[in-house]
Amino acid sequence: MKELTSESLRNLYLGFFKERGHAIIPSASLIPENDPTVLFTTAGMHPLVPYLLGEKHPAGKRLTDVQKCVRTGDIDEVGDASHCTFFEMLGNWSLGDYFKEQMIPWSFEFLTSPDYLGIPVEDIAITCFAGDSDCPRDDESANKWIECGIDPKHIFFLPKSGNWWGPAGTTGPCGPDTEMHIIRNHAEADKLGPYDFDKAPSGTFLEIWNDVFMQYNKTADGTYEPLKQRNVDTGMGLERTLCILNNKDSVYETDIFENAIAKIEELTGLKYGQDEATTKAFRVVLDHVRTATFMLGDTKGIVPSNTDQGYILRRIIRRAVRFGRNIGLPQGALNEVSKTIINKYADVYPELVKNAARIEEELNKEENKFSKTLAQGLKEFEKVTSSKAQGDTIDGVTAFHLYDTYGFPVEITQEMAREKGLSVDVEGYNKAFAEHQAKSRAGSEQKFACGLADHKEETTYLHTATHLLHAALKKVCSPDIEQRGSNITEERLRFDFNFPRKLTPEEVAAVEKEVNDVIKADIPVAMKEMSLEEAKAEHFTGLFESKYGERVKTYSIGDFSKEICGGPHAEHTGQLGTFKIVKQENVSAGVKRIKAVLIK
Repeated sequence: MKELTSESLRNLYLGFFKERGHAIIPSASLIPENDPTVLFTTAGMHPLVPYLLGEKHPAGKRLTDVQKCVRTGDIDEVGDASHCTFFEMLGNWSLGDYFKEQMIPWSFEFLTSPDYLGIPVEDIAITCFAGDSDCPRDDESANKWIECGIDPKHIFFLPKSGNWWGPAGTTGPCGPDTEMHIIRNHAEADKLGPYDFDKAPSGTFLEIWNDVFMQYNKTADGTYEPLKQRNVDTGMGLERTLCILNNKDSVYETDIFENAIAKIEELTGLKYGQDEATTKAFRVVLDHVRTATFMLGDTKGIVPSNTDQGYILRRIIRRAVRFGRNIGLPQGALNEVSKTIINKYADVYPELVKNAARIEEELNKEENKFSKTLAQGLKEFEKVTSSKAQGDTIDGVTAFHLYDTYGFPVEITQEMAREKGLSVDVEGYNKAFAEHQAKSRAGSEQKFACGLADHKEETTYLHTATHLLHAALKKVCSPDIEQRGSNITEERLRFDFNFPRKLTPEEVAAVEKEVNDVIKADIPVAMKEMSLEEAKAEHFTGLFESKYGERVKTYSIGDFSKEICGGPHAEHTGQLGTFKIVKQENVSAGVKRIKAVLIK
């Protein structure tokens, strides 16, 4: 196998697919644009859902990129050899263009050719969809792998739980996938039959790449019909691939974290890998500081808070502080580690350099805040446990109080309880936590029950209204106003923007009048594709220009609004109804939120 750095792997992958007619598109923001399901971009395909559903992408039918991603579902596992909350996903897409007959040979070539990864063919195992009563076994993929040179005894078949993608909801695009694995234990792998992949001992295989073939549409009655536009969607985790290629024991021992590890060693006097507890603490700090750096440095300006993305960011920073204290990291050390992360990624993600001051300010602010709370929480813990005897249990409500009031993650409470011979009612804690979430973060699990991915008429009209609102705010309040985020349901729009205060009643009335005057004028909404440079020259607002690459879609509403956007939109403003602002909120320092509706 070829040893590669993170920089060379990114370039090798993008170059491979560029040579095969793919347009290289930049990474989208970590904050999804009007996504109906999640808080963060969780996969490379996430920002491309509208195009997988049939909308035309300005860059064409063949795309490739390296996408920034965040997944926090396994946050408690961070500290082991492979789990990360932030990661980069190498990917390529065919939007109704090529399919299995081209993608599989390309995958084989990239994996095995000495010009690329150079993995020995005999070390590769493949899994394919086993078939069921809904859809047949994916023999097309299996046979294509055999044609490429994969040993048939290294091809395994799994059910939908293992080799099937989607649909994201109860209906929609879906299809079989084929996964590529490195064989780490040939003796065990060679014992397996074609349907025994899941019976292999842990560590026998390590997944490196996944090709998804979207070829079916699941209908409301549960049947699977062929898709009119068949797509290919692939994903290769950069960190895990580096680990495999460089024969490292963990993703934290690749070049990505070298400088950050050196900084932590300098600040603590400890050595990474010197013992299990120290190694875990190093890894948690490394991962969480990297994730926080990318969240804070994002173009959409995430900051710690008690809701939505800010809630997750706050939890990540505080967990880094907790583990940092375990290895003696001094106050302000998280920012020192963050600087090494910014330097490492400066050429790939320049937004980190651009937003370095904000990253430093927010990291220091949150670390200082939690450090004070941590000391108070320790006193409270001693108070609530002083009268308990060994074998007693700390009730769930008390454990949650330590978290909610003093910022104690339940893991800290459990660790301290064990030292005193006590236990914690985790089930009760989870119940109290869930009740709190339901009160203070109401609707976040179901947030955006309908979003633009559905292209419904109501959301389409409200999306168009956000363009008018944005332009009106610039006109009435300040030309420096920029969008910081938005969300649209069938009932209302939510628009976040930079502004130091709430709008006065007079400003609210003026903004509403500007929008409604444009609606009454029934102006056509005009879409035109052009180069990014042309769009800038014509003074289009580039809210999401990093998402679309060199060719972009622009939407004009007369001379009132000109924006780069992916759509969809109303055909003319007279379709919208009457625009009404119903609420203003503070999001964070310098960021305000407006909620508005359209009244028919």
